[in-house]
Formats: sequence, C-alpha cells, structure tokens
Amino acid sequence: MQIEVDESSIVKANAQFWDQMLSMHLEPMATPDQFCLSSGHVVGIVQLSGAWTGRVEIRMEEGLIYHATAAMLMQPLETVLEPDVLDAAREIANMIAGVIKSSLPRLCAMSVPESLIAREAFCGRMRDRHTVAVAFHHEAGDIMVSVLMRTCAP
Repeated sequence: MQIEVDESSIVKANAQFWDQMLSMHLEPMATPDQFCLSSGHVVGIVQLSGAWTGRVEIRMEEGLIYHATAAMLMQPLETVLEPDVLDAAREIANMIAGVIKSSLPRLCAMSVPESLIAREAFCGRMRDRHTVAVAFHHEAGDIMVSVLMRTCAP
C-alpha cells in the first residue's frame, strides 16, 4: 500500500506551525533525491499507531532550532540552552505530526514526542514507497519533515 500523505500535506502542516505560531517563513526546497544534514542537527520524532502506523520525523539544522527555540520561549538567542532546544524539537514535532495525523485514516494515536541531538550526519531519501519528505529552507537553517509509513490496516 502506498503512503497516504503527499508533499502538499507536509508543506501545509509545516507552514501551519512555522508561519502561524512563530511568524517564521520557511520555503520548500526543490526536492532532491536525498537531503543531507551534518552531525549536530536536532531530530524530533512522533510515532503514530492504529489504522495507520508509522512516524513523523523532523530533522533541523542547529541554527534553525536555536532560532525557533528563542522565538518559542520569547528570549534572546544567546540564552537558549540544549535542554530548551530538545524541548522545542519535541513540541515542533508534536505540532506538525498533529496536523499530518488529521489527514490519516481513523483511528490513529500519537505517541509522546521524542528528541535528540544527532551525533552523525544524515542523508535520507525524499520519497519512496513508504516515505515522503519535504525539505525547507530558512535563513537560520534547513529542516526536513518526513512521514514514514510502516503498515496500514485493511
């Protein structure tokens, strides 16, 4: 079975968070075959289960997540700490996943979001039979939002 989310769903979910919540505009990038980030980028993950099983994953360059965290906390950039960034990554993943979840088959539950600092570089495919992803650019850095399908109930 094909994944049920397309690029436009991801663009909409991403814009709903960044534009409306933080007043930060991110431009969708031309879809390359692969998107790469260096080590030190931040990952946020939300698992989905039920009629649709998979996960929503965000991967952000360090500059972007620090700017987003400062905006979310309404504090100067230089005061943002790593635990703040990890909290913000969980919240960003949760908000984007919530919008994406609304377009998936019912009943579908979301896990508590997770986040981590990636110690290794990442290069991922933008689309295949089970994955669809969109990369976005902001002057502070890039982000990739991926939806990875595991299974669907008949």
